[in-house]
Amino acid sequence: MLQQLSAQELPKVEQEMTDFITQYTTQEDLKKSMLYSIEAGGKRIRPLIVLATVQAFQKTLNAPVYQTAGALEMIHTYSLIHDDLPAMDDDDLRRGKPTNHKVFGEALAILAGDGLLTGAFQLISETTLEPTENVLLIQLLAKAAGIGGMVAGQAGDMAAEHQQVSLGELKAIHRGKTGALLTYAFVAGGILAQQPAYVLTLLEKLGGHIGLAFQIRDDLLDVVGTTEALGKQVGQDEKSAKSTYPALLSVAGAKDALEQELAQAQATIEQLTKAAGFQPQVFQELLALFTL
Repeated sequence: MLQQLSAQELPKVEQEMTDFITQYTTQEDLKKSMLYSIEAGGKRIRPLIVLATVQAFQKTLNAPVYQTAGALEMIHTYSLIHDDLPAMDDDDLRRGKPTNHKVFGEALAILAGDGLLTGAFQLISETTLEPTENVLLIQLLAKAAGIGGMVAGQAGDMAAEHQQVSLGELKAIHRGKTGALLTYAFVAGGILAQQPAYVLTLLEKLGGHIGLAFQIRDDLLDVVGTTEALGKQVGQDEKSAKSTYPALLSVAGAKDALEQELAQAQATIEQLTKAAGFQPQVFQELLALFTL
C-alpha cells in the first residue's frame, strides 16, 4: 500500500511543487536554485505521511491533499538548504548531490530557502478547502515550522553543540527540530480526512513518537551508516560536536530508545483502530521505515 502511494501519488505532489515554482518565480536564477533542491528527490517522508494518513481513513486523495503535502515538503527542503549553509552545519552533500550553496552560492541559496518557505504558505492558501480548514492548516504549519517548532529546535541544536545536555533537553530539541513537521504531517492528514478532535490528538501523539524515532535513527545512521547509502556525509555530528542520542546514551542505548519510541507509536496506532473507517495497514508499513 505504501509502495503504491509512493509510486502513484507522490509524483502528483512533486508536480504541484514544480508547477508552483515554475509559475510564480519571476527571477530565473532563483527558480533554478529552488528547483535544484526540490528536484534532488529524497525520501519524501513528510508528504508521504500526509497521503498515508488520508488514505488510512479511506478518504479521497485530491488536489488540496497534494497541495498541502507539497507545501510541507517545500518547507522541509528550505530547512535543508539553510541547514547545510556554512553558518549552520557546513555540509557539501545533500541527497547525493552538492548542496545548494555549493552550486549557486550562499546568497542565492539563502534566497531559495526564503522562496520555498514563503511560497509554501501561498501554495497551501490556494487550496479549495473550506476557509476554516485552510486557516487551521496554515496556522498549524506556521507553528510547526516556526519559533515554537522547527526553528526553535534548530536554534537549540546549535546551542547544544560542545555541551552535555540531559536526555529531556535533547528530546525537547528534537521535538522541534525534527518532530514538529512530522507531527504536522499526521495532523494535517487527519484534518484533510475530516477527523474529529480525539483522532487528531492521537495523530499528534503518534507524530511525536515517530518524530523522535526518526531523529534517533538519523543520529545512529550518522555513526553506523555510509555516505553512499545516505546521500550525505556521515560523521558530521561528531565533527560538529553535536548533542546526539548515541553520544548521550551510547549506540546500544540509542537503539533501545529507538525501539521504545516505535513501541509507543505502535500502541498509539492500536488506539486509532477504534476510529471509524481507520485501516492500520499503511501506518504499520510507515513504522517499518523508521527501523534500522
